[in-house]
Amino acid sequence: MAKPAPAKVSVDCPHCGFKQLEYVAAKSTMCRQCGSSYAPSAPKPEAKPKLFAKSEPVAVDTASLFGKFEGLWTRKSNFAVECFECKAKQEVTGTASSTICPACSAHIDLQDYKITTSFSRTIRTQGTVHLTAKGDLSSSSVVCRSALIEGKLRGNLQCSDSATINFNGKIPGRLTAHHVVIERKADVQFFRRLRVGNIEIRGRMTGEIVAESEVAIEKGGSLDGDVTARSISVEKGGLFSGPLIIGQGALTQGELLPIVVPSALAAKSETPPMCAPPLPAAP
Repeated sequence: MAKPAPAKVSVDCPHCGFKQLEYVAAKSTMCRQCGSSYAPSAPKPEAKPKLFAKSEPVAVDTASLFGKFEGLWTRKSNFAVECFECKAKQEVTGTASSTICPACSAHIDLQDYKITTSFSRTIRTQGTVHLTAKGDLSSSSVVCRSALIEGKLRGNLQCSDSATINFNGKIPGRLTAHHVVIERKADVQFFRRLRVGNIEIRGRMTGEIVAESEVAIEKGGSLDGDVTARSISVEKGGLFSGPLIIGQGALTQGELLPIVVPSALAAKSETPPMCAPPLPAAP
């Protein structure tokens, strides 16, 4: 009985593409077209799959992409800045580090500053100032667009937009901002009057506030100090303790808070009010 012939398969030359029959057990062969040697049993490289088919739409999770690159889009978007000298406004791109005022040709810094050590120089920028937990800001004048305070503020900080405070401890420096947020984990005591447009208190704060509009104490927040504002709101679970004046007070910006001992307060409360002398009787 005759033995069956060894099986053959069709193989392609990797050099010229010529097809020829070769034994399945062959380890190497020579192309009959170009004369190149190759291994017919070697697996062919897989073709790279097409990522996107033209006939099939691709679903993209735009929400997750925007959340991942939210900071990048924010930096690249245009925003309006105000000149420090003439107060003229202009729109600049988020990638710019500085610009020139078209009205008075003054230089406007747009850089962000991150303070990680002791810092005492003057800053005037339309960017952001980040005072980290290890930072110590003792500058006499720092003017910025917004700020994040996580370290020691012993100098003067003025924000044209917002200031977020996430710090535990005492702040002897002066802070003014359009909008202030006291974070939930913050427990801060201000030695100077805090002048704001409005303020949200989510954590604990001790000090005096002068607000142009509203003081809002959220659930879990507490405020111990004098308040002068147009309005105040205290959510259920919030706490407010101190004198309250609804209106605007004529207070000197940055004035130190008076130190009053409890005995002095008691003595002051017991002092009878002064009365005007009686008018002389008519003749």
